[in-house]
Amino acid sequence: MRVDPSYITNLVGSLNSTQANAQQLTAELSSGVRVTSLSKDPLAAGQNVLLLNQMQQDDSFTESSSLVTGQLQVADSALGQAVSQLTQAISLATAANNGTMNASNRSSIANQIAGIRAELLTLANSSYQGQYIFAGGKTTSVPFSLSTAGSPATVTYSGDSGVNYLESPNGQKIQLNVPGNQIFAGNGTKSMFAALNSLIADYSTGTLNTTEAVADTTALSDSMNWISQQRVTIDNSITQLSAASTAVSSQQVQLTAAQTNLMQADVADVSTQLAMTETQQTALESVIAQLGSGSLFDKL
Repeated sequence: MRVDPSYITNLVGSLNSTQANAQQLTAELSSGVRVTSLSKDPLAAGQNVLLLNQMQQDDSFTESSSLVTGQLQVADSALGQAVSQLTQAISLATAANNGTMNASNRSSIANQIAGIRAELLTLANSSYQGQYIFAGGKTTSVPFSLSTAGSPATVTYSGDSGVNYLESPNGQKIQLNVPGNQIFAGNGTKSMFAALNSLIADYSTGTLNTTEAVADTTALSDSMNWISQQRVTIDNSITQLSAASTAVSSQQVQLTAAQTNLMQADVADVSTQLAMTETQQTALESVIAQLGSGSLFDKL
């Protein structure tokens, strides 16, 4: 009878393959991960890369969203306080314009409005985590500065008109800021600071020009209304960010579940395969041991 001379070699090769398979199954059972290499399941490995990329985009958006939401909330609060301060200034100016006050009373109101101007200047120069939120794109420089060298005084804007956006994973662009020159410039009329400076000058003189003072008060009221409109843009951005963040959080849960289903090992199935592989390995080891204990012809 002819005997295949490579018989034992083939058995040893089968044993090595079985041992490697057992090690792979043991690793899957231990880690709970089904795909441990590209060769194991190229399609699943590729799908996993796509899932990971999307999850990284979602994580990046979530981190950025948290940061800019805080910035927008500071901006919204600052504009809300600005409207309150302007309401007070308009009330003072209206009282001073009725013609019943003397020069000393008007001078006192001028000082009070100057105090309001200082508060508004601080609000216009609000910052968040070291960035000036009303400076447009020049977030590292103080945007507004006051000069009282002349009368009326002047306030200079040193920022720019830059508008920043954050793009959500689904492609939605969300506006993150409104530049200070747009907010505090007024809607084609005298700017907020110009109106304040004019009113302070109006009431600091001995004689009141009522026509000019009333016009300046009206300009200040227009500026306050304009600021309220600009605040709506900030509020809308906060709402959009909240909705986008909620959607991304939901998507993150879905992506995690999809990745788990794709990559997670089926413990019951792997355990069964491992038991069968170990049985096969034991049988191969037994055959090889028997063949190695005597002449191959003795076993025929």
